[in-house]
Amino acid sequence: MTTTSINIEQVDLELQEIVQKVISNIRINKAEGLLFYTKAPLTLLGSLANSIREQKNGNKVFFNKNIHIEPTNICVFDCKFCAYSIKVSKKKDAWELSIDEMVDKLKAYENKDITEVHLVGGVHPKMGLHYFIELIKKIKNIRPSIHVKAFTAVELEYMCRKAKVSYKEGLQMLKDAGQDSLPGGGAEIFDTEIRNEICADKCNSETWLEIHETAHNLGMPSNATILYGHIEKPIHIVDHLDRLRNLQDKTGGFNTFIPLKYRNGNNQMSHINEVGIIEDIRLYAFSRIYMDNFNHLKAYWPMIGRNTTQSLLAFGVDDIDGTIDDTTKIYSMAGAEEQNPAMSTEDIVKLIKGVGRTPIERDTVYNTIKEH
Repeated sequence: MTTTSINIEQVDLELQEIVQKVISNIRINKAEGLLFYTKAPLTLLGSLANSIREQKNGNKVFFNKNIHIEPTNICVFDCKFCAYSIKVSKKKDAWELSIDEMVDKLKAYENKDITEVHLVGGVHPKMGLHYFIELIKKIKNIRPSIHVKAFTAVELEYMCRKAKVSYKEGLQMLKDAGQDSLPGGGAEIFDTEIRNEICADKCNSETWLEIHETAHNLGMPSNATILYGHIEKPIHIVDHLDRLRNLQDKTGGFNTFIPLKYRNGNNQMSHINEVGIIEDIRLYAFSRIYMDNFNHLKAYWPMIGRNTTQSLLAFGVDDIDGTIDDTTKIYSMAGAEEQNPAMSTEDIVKLIKGVGRTPIERDTVYNTIKEH
């Protein structure tokens, strides 16, 4: 690791040993991680995180050309932080798309070179495993080469339970239909106490981890996330990252880690103030340091905003997701900075080059398609 910007002697004594381990590519443990997350100056975290991202990915910043299809916002679960889901289908803001309507959304991109369709929505009581198998088959019939990244572990737990199949059986059926990978949503915070306060009725952390491990063992990679900036404490953040790091040690199946910032618009936790950019940067930089077996760290720009995303490219981030094309509502409904999330390839390239990085158009699993 490049250490020219880090003078160990100027670091607080209680942090010097941790810094030396990070510089030497020696893994830090949970206790060290908690101390470092809470006590390290932002400049130190940033310098280390930037060195790690350059060691792993050079000057590259990755993005892809993707769209989201959100089947429904009707959901059987009641997550306190969610501004997206609705329990009653008759409410005016509810939607539930038919298979044909979703296929038509993809057909609208027939002449565009998107490489990924992202399928995530509410957990609808009548949209089950076989329903989505039919949808994926139709998507693949139209565009055989498109990568289908679909269904959080929360959605998968419910559809497998309703279909009375094991996670392995359900995932294999989806894979056989053409699903290629899993997104990372639904992880929120793994700590049981925090999870019981913010999303008590959805699948627990052990189930989330089990479903992702099962997918990895079937040859289906996935992403991993954390929801930060609400009622959690640093100890919960470090514990969450540690559980993901342990599973990555076991399977190597995670493509990227994506911190997701809590947005307080239009939900049951709106009284909680959002954290500022300093805490955003601290979380991202620390994640890059602690998640030593993850090759990529993504800033999801529709959620955190273009300006913050650009700043984070100096604090460990090497991926900013994709073009989106205003096809997602999950964060805009909660008050995210991007109310109409769409960036052209030219916009993304300009954002990346604006901080001296090299834009790399990728596929979902980080194969290079084109250097811009």
